[in-house]
Formats: sequence, structure tokens, C-alpha cells
Amino acid sequence: FSGVLSEEVLRALLELQEQLAATTAWAPVAGREVTLSDICYAPLNPTDPGLADCCVNSVTQYFQNNGTHLAMTATQTDGKQTGTVDWRDHLIYCV
Repeated sequence: FSGVLSEEVLRALLELQEQLAATTAWAPVAGREVTLSDICYAPLNPTDPGLADCCVNSVTQYFQNNGTHLAMTATQTDGKQTGTVDWRDHLIYCV
């Protein structure tokens, strides 16, 4: 993988997504703070979406937008070869 798709970049993207998800703005007409869940596309819960219901399209979604999942490794045996798989293998398998 190139530097554009590295674990460091994915972690930075996760951090940015968390900051954006926590962003609020004052809506004078509504007279209250609005959040992402007030304006997001939430097809599985359109009437009362929470932040977890918002549809976020991102490469980090392959890891459920979770840094712990991104860091996971596993031992895999293929025939007589045993090795360690990580986020790269998971991404390749998914796409």
C-alpha cells in the first residue's frame, strides 16, 4: 500500500470523523444546537436517528469506524504456511 493508505492515515481519518461527529452548530430558527444526527442520512432509523444510525461512507467503515478493530491481527494458516494478517489483509478481503 502507498502512503495514502497507511495505518497512520486511517487513524487520522478516524480521529477526524470523531471530531466531525461531535460538531454542533446553533440553529437560530430551531432555537437549539443541532448535531450530525439531526441532518444525517439514517435509512435504518429515519424518524429518530442517533449518531450511530448515521450512514457514513468511508474506508474506515471496513473496520466499523473503530481503532481497536483497525489494530487487530490474527494468525492464519494457508496450507503449510502460517503468517500474521492485519488491516491490509482485511481490507483486501473486503474489497
